[in-house]
Amino acid sequence: MVQAELLRAAHTARLAGLPRAEAAALRVVRGLRAARERGRGQRLGDLAGAFRELLAGAALLASGTAGPGAAGTARRAYAQGGSLRAYGLCREPVLSATGYGGVSTHLVGPDGSRYTVSDVRPGGLARARGAGSASVALGGAVLDHAGLARGGLRIVGATVSPDGRLGAGRGVSATPLRGVDWSEEPAAALFARPVGEAMAAALGDGVREADVPEAALLGCDVEVVGAAGEYLVARVAGGGPLLRLRPAHPHPELPHAANLRRIAERPGLALRVLGRPDLDRAATLRPLAVGPVPGEPYTLRLPEEWLGRADLGYDRLQGGHFPRGAADPGPAAPPAAVPDPLADAPLWRVRRLLETGVAGGRRAVAEAGRGADAAALLAPLRRAGLGGAARLAAALTAEADRRPRDAFGRLTDASADGYARAWLASAVHLAAAERSLVAASWS
Repeated sequence: MVQAELLRAAHTARLAGLPRAEAAALRVVRGLRAARERGRGQRLGDLAGAFRELLAGAALLASGTAGPGAAGTARRAYAQGGSLRAYGLCREPVLSATGYGGVSTHLVGPDGSRYTVSDVRPGGLARARGAGSASVALGGAVLDHAGLARGGLRIVGATVSPDGRLGAGRGVSATPLRGVDWSEEPAAALFARPVGEAMAAALGDGVREADVPEAALLGCDVEVVGAAGEYLVARVAGGGPLLRLRPAHPHPELPHAANLRRIAERPGLALRVLGRPDLDRAATLRPLAVGPVPGEPYTLRLPEEWLGRADLGYDRLQGGHFPRGAADPGPAAPPAAVPDPLADAPLWRVRRLLETGVAGGRRAVAEAGRGADAAALLAPLRRAGLGGAARLAAALTAEADRRPRDAFGRLTDASADGYARAWLASAVHLAAAERSLVAASWS
């Protein structure tokens, strides 16, 4: 019944010209189906996040203050970009849970603009592995994706989407260019910006989460500290923060994890890293490519044809790619000492309360706000100075437990609107608080 109502709401949103609301409702339906079928990749946190996006979009539309972007777009519109030059940065394997696979090659323009050339089709893992050396279907270019990642293109009649994807229209023509090293412009600008400043921009201070795009690529120079559990610990050069480097894709058939394990065996190694920051984890970077740091004696030794970088999703690092000997001993924090303000904060109690509402419904939330359970929920939040989270959680449990009566004293069903707004307020506050802690972990 719940899925049927959501599907009807999605259809209504489509008829009303609200593709963003339609997509949010369909994401919730897919999450509910995966939860009922106990799907392998199902996570309760993802379902709670889908509910938050759906309720936030509906509340914004109902408020009458939404801007033109709140409705969304049904199709990606490509605009004319004229003539442009783009230089390859790296390539990234793409593997989706719906059976699609391929590659996405990242490029940068002379003015710092970011572009991508994607080749994603049905085929799964085999398609993702083979697409890294497939030909680039863009304006008759004679490059493959491996060559484009270390080369460049001069494109005439380019078409570009708002998120930087280059289209392959009929009037597009492209000719190869010589690639640039990461130490040359315009690629060098990616590694010159302080990581704290770059993360503050990526997390979108003061912007609704529904409007925050996928995290852009982040470049930095690091020094390897060592392995700690499932991730690699590295310190940003120049006394920066400790970072966790996790595989960009955990599939064992892709070389991300194997390459990071090889790097972790060499503490003190200087690396230039280009990756995508994980916006949901404290100081976590998922590297797509690595290269040597200019001027550092203990750094990677890559072949000349690799043009100073290795794509971790396709290239496999071997013993000859690493320097001989060991790095000079120096003061370094042990891997286990990496601070995690997100895990140390008691916000997980609010997250568990919200997920309880998704999994068990209104009555389950009401039970969590009674007696000793209420004290266990609210007291740690207040002691940690998270008074806003405590007030919103208390309001949510109180609204969940509200049982109005009619004129004859009989219990009646409470309206769902008040409960939905209380759940949404607590969920939005939690997302903002967690993003603030993530941003602080990068400073």
